Amino acid sequence: MSQQHWNTEIDDQGIAWLAFDKADSATNVLSEEVLEQLNTELISIASHHPIGMVLYSAKRSGFIAGADVKSFIGMSDSGEAESLMLKAHDIFNRAEALPFPTVAMIKGFCLGGGTELALAFNYRVACDDPGTRIGLPEVKLGIFPGFGGTVRSIRRMGPMAAMGMMLSGRVLRGRAAKKTGLVDALVPERHLRRAARQLIIEKPAEFAPPWTARLAGHWLLRPLMSYILNRQVSKKVRMDHYPAPFALINHWAEYAAEPVEMYASEAREVSRLLTGETAQNLIRVFTLQDDLKALGRKSEFHADRVHVIGGGVMGGDIAAWCALRGLTVSLQDMSIESLGKAIKRANTLFKRRLRDPRLVQAAMDRLIADPRGSGLRQADVIIEAIFENTEAKQNLYRGIEPIIKPNAILATNTSSIPLDELSTCLQRPERLIGLHFFNPVPMMQLVEIVTAENTDQSIADDGAAFIRQIDRLPLPVRSTPGFLVNRILMPYLIEAVILESEGVPAILIDEAAVEFGMPMGPIELADTVGLDICLSVAQNLSQTLDITVPEPLRAMVDAGTLGKKTGSGFYQYKKGKAQKPRAGSSPVDKDSITQRLILRLLNESIACLREGVVTSEDLLDAGIIFGTGFAPFRGGPMHYIHQAGVEEVSQSLKSMKNRYGERFEADSGWVELPRTG
Repeated sequence: MSQQHWNTEIDDQGIAWLAFDKADSATNVLSEEVLEQLNTELISIASHHPIGMVLYSAKRSGFIAGADVKSFIGMSDSGEAESLMLKAHDIFNRAEALPFPTVAMIKGFCLGGGTELALAFNYRVACDDPGTRIGLPEVKLGIFPGFGGTVRSIRRMGPMAAMGMMLSGRVLRGRAAKKTGLVDALVPERHLRRAARQLIIEKPAEFAPPWTARLAGHWLLRPLMSYILNRQVSKKVRMDHYPAPFALINHWAEYAAEPVEMYASEAREVSRLLTGETAQNLIRVFTLQDDLKALGRKSEFHADRVHVIGGGVMGGDIAAWCALRGLTVSLQDMSIESLGKAIKRANTLFKRRLRDPRLVQAAMDRLIADPRGSGLRQADVIIEAIFENTEAKQNLYRGIEPIIKPNAILATNTSSIPLDELSTCLQRPERLIGLHFFNPVPMMQLVEIVTAENTDQSIADDGAAFIRQIDRLPLPVRSTPGFLVNRILMPYLIEAVILESEGVPAILIDEAAVEFGMPMGPIELADTVGLDICLSVAQNLSQTLDITVPEPLRAMVDAGTLGKKTGSGFYQYKKGKAQKPRAGSSPVDKDSITQRLILRLLNESIACLREGVVTSEDLLDAGIIFGTGFAPFRGGPMHYIHQAGVEEVSQSLKSMKNRYGERFEADSGWVELPRTG
């Protein structure tokens, strides 16, 4: 039995092995065509009366990544969306009703619709491997599970465990999935088929959560539990920004006792969310992320060894991240004390991310303190992360260029110095690229791939491939002052400091930004980055761009008040947490605060686009979303401009210029944009 995407073989024991191998795709995703063929295949398998069926992936990349998200782009008819959900329900119900035991055999990722399909089987067996990831992360797309996942996950795990997973979008490793009952067996890869076969032959009772785990779903307790869940979610997101988690809670609270009604509600509610603005913008963000990932596939470059020069916070954390991702890393610094601190931070990171002591020790073994630079000769990638001084960096390059491998990537983590200036000392200036990481390195997905006019593009492509190898997102940018992210972020931060100097309480400035959708307010962000860093970047940019450094910022740095790292900045900090006072009166209303902040950011975005810092609006949006956390539900600065209306935003800039002066002068690039809205 064989179709375009599915192939079934029945072995000598009478077990049907159903392989999913989506044609013309490196990854298995569930499109409408794939689901229709699955339905046909299930009917055919049932007609052969096997003793059981095992679903597995024929792809090396993983099990099933979920629904085909790209098919949702631009979907505006909720009736059409609901029809798709109901069709998936019918097919998954067919799988669930098969008159013989069924097993989903999972290796690698099993996400979204993939997990929902697996839940329609009697049993799930997963590979005991760090690459195993199982979950229902649909909330990150502005929806919640729509292929029956809300009903089946709650039945399988109990309401609180299932709701916690769906509301957070958290993806579970194999052992956590086994502990929650999401999978029945966790075995090494070599035993997967044997374990699947054993489940079919032995037909053990299906797992059910204990009564204590089911108790929260009782009709007497459900209103209280939904109230608690709503409060918990409200602390993290706003309903007007991200309606999906709140809709999920209401869906469960109202229909949990009636599975048939709950299936209908799921299809109805997910369809409504899917066709809304938030979900469509978040789907756009998902596709932008895929676009950045694709940039890393232009080269076959693969690194085994990395050498990082500079054991400060940035250099140390870059080295630690590379070791976490499986590379052998040597970290060089003249200061033994700096190396010690970097190794200690790395150990903390490894324990938090890996948890298994064996894996932590293996990562520690891959990270080598190297004060003499012995790892230089063997390194495939050399990343310079010393202090921002042109002469110091050039002296370093002169010393290492003769001894590093000819095909090794030579990169700088500079945040401000142009590459064409740094590379003049090199025999091969075309080999130097920028790999600009952001702080904190373990949290920030984006890395700017910086190139100058003379950069060899193939080396830049190698750099992008390396960044994907360490599970980060590469963004190609031209070597101009501040590159993309810092350049666009700086006017926004400066406007926040100007507002504070005008007597606007810092907490009101931050609240305005967070209400717009930023993950953190600009005042707290400046404190977190470090006011000395902000001042340095602002001073560098002011030399070539029309940026004025606020005197209050300079005065605070001169006084040693540097923000979170010194315990005092715009806020006071206690155990690393900002102590925010009550807001007093403000000379500027909150709407004006928001406008001033966001318009500075949008205007600088237009300037970067006009100057070709990045090559497209999509890349700019991706860079600012993943590099600054710009309100994802708004789809990026350029997308926001087009949705709000180019003419309307331009007029707002003119109004602000009349009130506050030349810093709100609209960039000439505005006239080149189509008048959309």
